[in-house]
Amino acid sequence: MKEVVSKLFNKIFSEEAKSKFEKTILWLSIAGFIIHLGLIYLNSFNVLSFGLKYKLLANPISALYTPFSFILIYEIYLLVLCLPRSFTTSLSKQFEIISLILIRRIFGDIPKIQMEVDWFKTQANLNLIYDLIGVLFLFFLIYLFNQSAKSRSLNSPKMKIDSFIIAKKIISLFLLFCLILMCTYSLFIWITDLFHNSLPENVNAIFYNDFFELLILADVFILLISFKYTEKYSQIIRNTGFIISTILIRLSFATTGFTNVILIISSVVFGLLILKIYNLYETSA
Repeated sequence: MKEVVSKLFNKIFSEEAKSKFEKTILWLSIAGFIIHLGLIYLNSFNVLSFGLKYKLLANPISALYTPFSFILIYEIYLLVLCLPRSFTTSLSKQFEIISLILIRRIFGDIPKIQMEVDWFKTQANLNLIYDLIGVLFLFFLIYLFNQSAKSRSLNSPKMKIDSFIIAKKIISLFLLFCLILMCTYSLFIWITDLFHNSLPENVNAIFYNDFFELLILADVFILLISFKYTEKYSQIIRNTGFIISTILIRLSFATTGFTNVILIISSVVFGLLILKIYNLYETSA
């Protein structure tokens, strides 16, 4: 069983497979950008009979939304790859994903800007400001988180338990299978809604609500399995705190504007503080 799981995992996430997937995402990003740009210009000449009210078809800058969507798919693939390594590496990748989602949303915010009115009196303009400031804070906080993770990994030996790693690989493979199904279903729903002009206001919530919900469940399973191999209070609190960070990210998709950005930043701040305290705890132990 262990050999089968390891071989399957190593084959799916091998350097060769990773390189091929990376090249595929690159070409899909380029093609998606060109197609999206073409749809925008067709929409501007009233050639299209669908999506006429869709904001992402109103401004050429919005075409950047599509390649970023493909980049996010690649980042999710890397997240599933990182899952068996450690909670810290996995959470860092989650933070990077939510920051890219925020950057992608900026390209969706730009067509909604109203230049002819007082900048601070329209919600669309304020949302763009919130997102821009949020990206800056996230970038800096993720840097601090990764630095804290590196300093701890250099000063402490890693506990390697084969059976625990195999269990995490099984969860990763199952997660990848579920994500493929979810992604396919979300794409089908998105195309259907596009043709019926019934796309939701918060397009960032498409797929990612379910994705982070599934990720929370995967993290909980890993946490429960880890109880078999460690009873250290500091590790239990750290891992549980990291799951809370993921939950805060998930909650952010149910909100918009300032509240959304605050929840996202709070998730990174909470994860960073948990890691900092854990490092202090382990250093003094």
